[in-house]
Amino acid sequence: MDNTLEIRWHGRGGQGAKTAALLLAEVAFKTGKYGQGFPEYGAERMGAPITAYDRISEEPIRVHSNIYEPEYVVVVDETLLECVDVTKGLREDGAILVNTAKDAKDITPLLNGYKGKVYTVDARNIAMQTLGKNFPNTPMLGAIVAITGVLDEDTFMKEMEGSFRHKFAKKPEVIEGNMRALKMAFEEVQ
Repeated sequence: MDNTLEIRWHGRGGQGAKTAALLLAEVAFKTGKYGQGFPEYGAERMGAPITAYDRISEEPIRVHSNIYEPEYVVVVDETLLECVDVTKGLREDGAILVNTAKDAKDITPLLNGYKGKVYTVDARNIAMQTLGKNFPNTPMLGAIVAITGVLDEDTFMKEMEGSFRHKFAKKPEVIEGNMRALKMAFEEVQ
């Protein structure tokens, strides 16, 4: 499975990490790739740490387990840096993406000596500007796609708009804000 992109998501219950992982797998599938998006369940509740995963490949995926050595890690809530080992197993030829208003150099000391690339995006600010509420999963989804290049931006945006139209069929007013959040994250990830 050398051609398989593996991503681990860390968030808190209610922040949408699971939803973002599922959306990424769905969009990858719609573009002809093979994808898995799944959460790791325990005794989660609103605000408790959660983990979700993505596998995306050009070839059929025959592995059905958690991801122990991801190429990328997405941290939806920066407070998790202090209580969860988000870099555990993270490959140094990959990268970590953290939702924070801080610079990468300011959060690097919290990454347990991780020597790979560190990206940041202020998903909270983007969500507040585009959605009026702190829903960081949409900007984090846009940012990880920008970093990995797993899908080109135009294809990703087109497929996400279709997914949002289906998901928010009864609330079409939120589609535009979510699309703007994705676009801003693509542009602002550092």
